[in-house]
Amino acid sequence: MQRGLAILRLLASSNEAGARLTDISRALDLTPPTVHRLLKILVEEGMAEADKATKRYRLGIDLFGLAAQAGNPNNLRDICRPILLRLSATLRDTIFLLVRSGFDAVCLDRSEGPFPIRSFTGDIGGRVTLGVGQGSLAIMAFLHAEEREEVIRFNLPRMQGVGIIDEVYLRTEIARVRDLGYASRSTGLLPGMSGVAVPVLDRDGYAVAALSVGTISERLNEERLPVVVDILKRESAAISRQLNPFDPVLRRPAAILGGGPA
Repeated sequence: MQRGLAILRLLASSNEAGARLTDISRALDLTPPTVHRLLKILVEEGMAEADKATKRYRLGIDLFGLAAQAGNPNNLRDICRPILLRLSATLRDTIFLLVRSGFDAVCLDRSEGPFPIRSFTGDIGGRVTLGVGQGSLAIMAFLHAEEREEVIRFNLPRMQGVGIIDEVYLRTEIARVRDLGYASRSTGLLPGMSGVAVPVLDRDGYAVAALSVGTISERLNEERLPVVVDILKRESAAISRQLNPFDPVLRRPAAILGGGPA
């Protein structure tokens, strides 16, 4: 099962181009017969599909159907979808809904704006290390203290070489986000891009998600930023009021996406 899941993750990272059997074998250090056998099963179950012309494999449509059912704890995506659409129409920017998955943040949903952008998570299902990017930082800042320390210890080695991020920067930004209630500092890792994010909190003040705006830098100037933050905070509060305070799943809203320890 672990090998099959590793193949699915590799196919996901190959995007539309897909991957050949030999590429998968080499990348995962598996023998070609083993990869062939696993791919055959995945294709038969609809989890992958084979292009006979190019001999490349891609994710199957049935996998997306399963993911759509799994990645919606306590109807979080259903609750947030109208809000994402309203925000993207109002702000004319791309809006992301991020949730925690172990030591990462995952894009649970997004609504496109008219401006072409790049983001850390990319499309729905994309992942980023907690602490990298405004959305994941907004979540990380509002974890319980002991969990936040665990994430910092685990993720700092993963952030080596990632722009200006080090322990001093990370802890300073966490304190800043907790004080302001939003994350907006750009690390310069995505030139020309800017973002701002607010946490979605449960009734104990714990972050279960984040609403994030991704846009071109000139659209988040000093005059517009406070307006965008105010709108995001109002919508975040509206989501918080709809959350079931007794649902423990919201403590780990993306754990079912296979993100490792939470």
